[in-house]
Amino acid sequence: MDAFLLMGFDASAGVLDALTRFQSLAYILAALLFILALAGLSKQKTARQGNAMGIVGMAIALVATVAVSVFQDQEAAVFTIALILAAVLIGAAIGIWKAAKVQMTAMPELVAMLHSFVGAAAVLVGFNSFLTEPGMAGDASNAFHMGEVGLAVFIGAVTLTGSIVAYLKLSAKISGKPLTLPGRNAINLVMIVACVALIAWAINTTGVEEGLVPLGILTAISLVLGAHLVLAIGGGDMPVVVSMLNSYSGWAAAMAGFTLGNDLLIITGALVGSSGAYLSYIMCQGMNRSFVSVILGGFGGDAPAKSGEARDYGDHTETSPDEVAQLLKESKRVVVTPGYGMAVAQAQYPVAELTRKLIDIGVDVRFGIHPVAGRMPGHMNVLLAEAKVPYDNVFEMDEINDDFGEVDVVLVIGANDTVNPAAETEPDSPIAGMPVMRVWEAGKVIVSKRSMGNAGYAGVQNPLFFNDNTDMLLGDAKISVEAIIASL
Repeated sequence: MDAFLLMGFDASAGVLDALTRFQSLAYILAALLFILALAGLSKQKTARQGNAMGIVGMAIALVATVAVSVFQDQEAAVFTIALILAAVLIGAAIGIWKAAKVQMTAMPELVAMLHSFVGAAAVLVGFNSFLTEPGMAGDASNAFHMGEVGLAVFIGAVTLTGSIVAYLKLSAKISGKPLTLPGRNAINLVMIVACVALIAWAINTTGVEEGLVPLGILTAISLVLGAHLVLAIGGGDMPVVVSMLNSYSGWAAAMAGFTLGNDLLIITGALVGSSGAYLSYIMCQGMNRSFVSVILGGFGGDAPAKSGEARDYGDHTETSPDEVAQLLKESKRVVVTPGYGMAVAQAQYPVAELTRKLIDIGVDVRFGIHPVAGRMPGHMNVLLAEAKVPYDNVFEMDEINDDFGEVDVVLVIGANDTVNPAAETEPDSPIAGMPVMRVWEAGKVIVSKRSMGNAGYAGVQNPLFFNDNTDMLLGDAKISVEAIIASL
């Protein structure tokens, strides 16, 4: 009997060893797919492939993780599988419903809310890991584990409330104005120092009751810190905030990976965290912001320090869809520069149709995309891809900015600050130094705008609208473009 039991034990151990090896190989494959996914997502042409690679990598990782977890606890295998399936089905149902319902203009809010889920997961994983393995006196490895738990809770809580505030600002549920408390930078610094001290305290605790005290205080302070960091940032700077929160969510996931001892989660979190931070750096350059100030949540109130003077730029001239259609028909080179206004008007489809018609009659049509056009990185690129604008016709600002002098007509649709020459000509302007699309160098500029009263995020007047070579096409962008197409 003992021999049979021993054989059964050996067989189980062999299967577990094989599953563990399979898990390691699966994690390596998934990590490679995640890296390839990021590489694919860096270009519009390969974005679909990159997205597919990320999905496949995540599926492989989930299957490998669940297989090993279930086999390690065979007595509760059925219950574990049922819980996992229930979670997957509920999550998938909510995700599909939200994805089908959400408008493209509300995508930044959705992304911000999804970041909050990652933060909440990191906090819950941290507490669960602590309750499973509380501090033990004289155990160096357990002290290191408590440090991981503290960092996971800290980063996760900051991400959670910061993302919720970003969602509320983007959806206009709270004011987009920055909350400028007296000495707010000092307040942030005190909270960060307190969190570091609390993590050190947690490392030196023994048992659940003793460790819960510093972890509870750490969670509360971190939640307040996350909310205050984003409350201090103005609504116009939310594109960078969303990008930075993406980075925070990655680091939160990485810390959750440390607490769980999951190598793939660490790799995935580090990829998301580092790529999000680099994207934020690029966007800061595009908005003339300080990257360090973004991380500290201090640039929302400090950025508009330059108020600028109210200037009289003269009178603007207006045009009609028929005149614009004739002008475009007679042009050889046309550049379209979209902004958030195009997304609000949902004008991407008629813009794509206009592009096809102009190409059919021999006009060279290209799109110029500013790094922070819209409310989220890549917002305009997604809108144009959704409308099936050819990838080869879409260029980033750095690729097209030197060519505007050779362009016959620039069609500005719903963009404002990103095409404002005051950034280069008025040192006292709030957007002074911000890289902008130099559309005014073209032969003719047509600006499609709802009305002359609507200002951009920066809230400053745009002298482009009053240039001699600029005509204003006022009204809803979608209706205006459709009227141009009808005239063509």
